[in-house]
Amino acid sequence: MTLLAALAGAVTISFSAIFFALSEVSPITGAFYRGAYAVPVLALLWLLRRKQDDRPISMRWVALGAGLSLGADVVAWHTSIDYIGTGLATLLANTQVVFVALGAWVLLGERPRKSTLTAIPVILGGVALVSGLGQGGAFGEDPLRGTFLALVAALFYAVFLLGFRHSNQRRVPPAGPLLEATIGAVVASLAIGVFAGGIDFGFDWQSHRWLLALALGAQVGGWLMIAYALPRLPAVETATIVLLQPAMTLAWGALIFDERPSTIQWVGVAVVLSGVAFVATIQARRTMTAAI
Repeated sequence: MTLLAALAGAVTISFSAIFFALSEVSPITGAFYRGAYAVPVLALLWLLRRKQDDRPISMRWVALGAGLSLGADVVAWHTSIDYIGTGLATLLANTQVVFVALGAWVLLGERPRKSTLTAIPVILGGVALVSGLGQGGAFGEDPLRGTFLALVAALFYAVFLLGFRHSNQRRVPPAGPLLEATIGAVVASLAIGVFAGGIDFGFDWQSHRWLLALALGAQVGGWLMIAYALPRLPAVETATIVLLQPAMTLAWGALIFDERPSTIQWVGVAVVLSGVAFVATIQARRTMTAAI
């Protein structure tokens, strides 16, 4: 049951980039509505189980702060999609496992193993290949800029994950921490919108049905299933689930939008997937060992 929940969550989240691209709205608009449509549903789910949420107020503020980083992550990721496509942007955003490992070392004193440190330059080499190395045949409107923005998204995503993990150490019903993080993401997207512009508050049903699917499918359904399942899975299965999302998004991007990376970019995809799988497995084993 736990594995099925994780698989269902990963499949659902793998459509996030697809739903955003189909909505044809600006990156900030997509980020805002992803959270705004999800908040009422998460609030209702939390109210139904609020008595089981015994976290102190400090942890709730941490979840809210983590959500600010999530909002910045989504805006950067959506923008990278415009430049490098849904599949490659999602793959690169999932290099967050590298930043999580380094962040846990700097902030929490959890020194990475030598094998993890060795894998990091390999992953970065794969990232360089995904960028197309400036070659004219590389897929994407501006693959170098798209790669940079996707890495920025990965950095913000790592900050979010570190904060979100800390805010839910007691493993309370996931709707509570996810609600607070989503509120933080909405606040961040609004703030970015004020300074950078780009939030469209007009209503176009064709766009908003995809935004509803993004919010209710990925932000609510997918994340709740993932948040429930991952802490309960063995390390190898955890790493597999981590990779399933970008791998499936690559497939959806090819099928729906006819995204066709160049040969050198596909080599980079293979290198990044392998490196991320390796680091994710090591990190998952370490987390589970510490919890025993």
